[in-house]
Amino acid sequence: DGKAFESHANYKNNLSLFLLLVLVYEVHVYTGAKPGAETDSNVYINLIGTRGDAGKRKLHKSKNNNVKFRHGQMDIFCIKAVSLGDLEKVLISHDGAGPGNGWFLDKIVIKHKEGKEDQEVVFPCNRWLDEYRDDGKTERELTAYSKYFVKENFTQEWRVQVKTARDSPEPRDCKRTLVIYGSKGKSDEFLLSPQTPGYVCFLPRAMDKFIVETGDLGDVYKIRVSCDDVPGFEGWHLKSFRLEELHTNQEVNFDCKCWLSLKREDRELVKEFPAVNEDQKTLPVYKYIVSVHVGDLWGAETFANVYITLYGKRGDTGVRKLHASLEKGRKFQRNKVDSFLVEAVSLSDLQKVVIGHDGEGYGAGMYLRMVTVKESQDSDKEWVFPCWNWLDTHLGLCETVCEIVTVGKRLISSPRMPEINRKSSGLWIMDITGSDLNNEEDPICLSFIFYGNLGHRNLPLKVTGKAIQIKDELADIGSVYKVQVTGPHSKLNQPWHLDFLHMKHTGTKEEMYLAFDCWFNPNEDKCVELPVLYADQEPLPVVEYSIHLHTGDVKKADATGEAYVCIQGERSDSGKRWLNSRNSLITFARGQVDVFKIKAVYLGKLNRVLVGFKNEWFLEKIVIKEVLYPSSTHVFIHNDWINKRSKKDFVEVAIPLKETSVTSLLEKKFDTKCRGCWHAWVHCTQVPEDVPDIEVVVFGSKGKSPAQKVVNMNDNPFLLTVGDIGDITKISFVLSGPCLGRGITLHKVRIKDLDTKEELGFHTEAQCLFGEDGSETVTELAGVRPDKPPLREVLYSISVHTGTLPASGTDADVFITVFGEQGDTCKRRLRHSKFEKGQVCTSEMRAVDLGQLRKVFVEHCSEGYGAGWYLDQIVIHESDKTDGRYVFLCQQWLDSGVGDAQMGRTLK
Repeated sequence: DGKAFESHANYKNNLSLFLLLVLVYEVHVYTGAKPGAETDSNVYINLIGTRGDAGKRKLHKSKNNNVKFRHGQMDIFCIKAVSLGDLEKVLISHDGAGPGNGWFLDKIVIKHKEGKEDQEVVFPCNRWLDEYRDDGKTERELTAYSKYFVKENFTQEWRVQVKTARDSPEPRDCKRTLVIYGSKGKSDEFLLSPQTPGYVCFLPRAMDKFIVETGDLGDVYKIRVSCDDVPGFEGWHLKSFRLEELHTNQEVNFDCKCWLSLKREDRELVKEFPAVNEDQKTLPVYKYIVSVHVGDLWGAETFANVYITLYGKRGDTGVRKLHASLEKGRKFQRNKVDSFLVEAVSLSDLQKVVIGHDGEGYGAGMYLRMVTVKESQDSDKEWVFPCWNWLDTHLGLCETVCEIVTVGKRLISSPRMPEINRKSSGLWIMDITGSDLNNEEDPICLSFIFYGNLGHRNLPLKVTGKAIQIKDELADIGSVYKVQVTGPHSKLNQPWHLDFLHMKHTGTKEEMYLAFDCWFNPNEDKCVELPVLYADQEPLPVVEYSIHLHTGDVKKADATGEAYVCIQGERSDSGKRWLNSRNSLITFARGQVDVFKIKAVYLGKLNRVLVGFKNEWFLEKIVIKEVLYPSSTHVFIHNDWINKRSKKDFVEVAIPLKETSVTSLLEKKFDTKCRGCWHAWVHCTQVPEDVPDIEVVVFGSKGKSPAQKVVNMNDNPFLLTVGDIGDITKISFVLSGPCLGRGITLHKVRIKDLDTKEELGFHTEAQCLFGEDGSETVTELAGVRPDKPPLREVLYSISVHTGTLPASGTDADVFITVFGEQGDTCKRRLRHSKFEKGQVCTSEMRAVDLGQLRKVFVEHCSEGYGAGWYLDQIVIHESDKTDGRYVFLCQQWLDSGVGDAQMGRTLK
């Protein structure tokens, strides 16, 4: 009836009103950029507002990433819930247990729309959710940033006054930016652009004004100013900056008086300036020397642009392009160290670097050994940041950017006299610094274990304050190569932070600072270690070992108890690493694989594992994977009980190595299929103006490409269509005309697949196209794949036997093509003017290794009476070998007027 219809209509209206209150909350989760920040654990969240909470929700599928919660990554999740009102708190947690399963959460940002307003609430965290780090918690309550920080007195508004010098060029359409640093943080990067349309900023002698808004920066101590590199930009002569806070009238001045230009002074487009304050000393500006050490592996070099950011206790440098090396030659080449100037206001003690490049695709990256940084050209010490891995989209880390935490600081050159060695008499004086202790606190008992090539020494230590010194000869252990710290061996009431271990030898004068930078927490047995940092020696890498414990699938195999492992290698051992915290037990389930991660100074070849367990447990095997390039997998088979018949509370078993395997070079497969279209870059100098056409032929495992013209030789890309020829092995440059008077200096040959982005280089060191004297018509270069030796270059000796029949000889030019299992040589002219009757003429030919030779094609192009040639045989062997000769019989005429009139023959 009518009433029922009206009631139903009201119900529908009420339903629509109710549906409008169901909101979609977009949750942005930022995983931190600290080493080991990522997690594979299940993560749960609960949103809490003024109208209630959303309940505990699992964050199960990221909208923007296939793999969630990775290092330095932002993941987006959507949560539907009835409007919660103003968001106040977030409860975030995960279910990961055990070492290596923790997570470093930077922040959570929640976006939603209610009514016509778009709302965004920030929940800072910047802490670990890890039962083995920080305070040991895996659940945190985060409070909305806006509730406590976005208030009038926590927002700063600045008037920025910029003076340009009178001799500055007329401004170009160039982006200029500003970043402000203070004791409580830094601002966003502000674009200094006019607020009035048509107004031109940065004219000579001009003062320009801008208004910027920041959070609470605290005491401002520096600014960073940068310009874009645009065509025709001559530079900017900057005179001064002045900041005035509009609410407090605080003023900060910056005396600049410098050029931002790639053509003047320091040739830099980024500059930092310290605040000039009468009440305190102005911070110094350092020209940091940043050295990038490229590894000695095939394909380790890169032609990409490389960028770096330095971080210290006093801020960062921002992203800087490493464009002008202080060393000669092409930068970032295999086994080369390139140094660069990075000017910045003093960062105090350095903590980490973030380094990366813009190369895309397999082979476009580089193998980075380490980065070292010193404060100036005259510094006697440098900070060390070891990497020992690939920065490549398909190799090693499968990333082109990585964060490297420092292991400490070392002397740049050894102070020792030649007759002194590291076994010299004298003492090691060791200063240990860390966080402060209350007077009521009991001493912290730690063990410092020093490993040398002849043994190790354990020095127990009671830490009673912020700094403590110990002295020891460290006799009979030989040359120290790593330091291990274990503990605490006593009860802790609060966490204690170990900062540095400063070591100095009174005899050799060796000196180093080891940056441990780690917390020792209550209810935790910790073991950390670092390599020592000798001058003139590369430090051993710190390796992450992934330990997979396989519990057997037998009756009553599962167990609960206390457990530890100790990995032993040819160099040393990892120390005892506990898998459970001090006040808890660990459970191993039947048929289950439990994974733990530890970091240790490289142990060399692994040989056995010690496992300790307090209870009864059936352990099938242990698999240990080295997360170092090239990564190795080590298998230790036990397949037996631990503590089955023992009367001891704790039993330790030693499990020897069963087998080791090295993983495939290519860590990540190509996402797309190759169509055989490549971009090529050829860079040459001393190219004659009248050079004949040069063609290029690309060889692969399944064939070779057609010959194509080299469009340019000035390092500009051109298209190569090679087709489906398999993995590329070499490239040949073929001169289509007569020989040149001199060779063409070759600096670079590189090709890049337009589909897969694979990039391939060719070994060009000390190479000339067509020989130094220009007497050759073909030059071959072997392809260089990452960490895979290229085909070697071979000098072939070719002996041509002319027959003894009447008129067997010829004055014609003779050409030969040699074919092997790895391609062919292309057509080559034999360097002899005459092939006389009965003579043996020997020539040499340089080519990329052909493997087993299969056939030759020999020919000449002269026609007419007397131009014919009777060829007996050809013998080919490698010039430096006496065995392995290949004989190709002919015993026929190559003559247009004799027999079958052929002037070219294939000989097998």
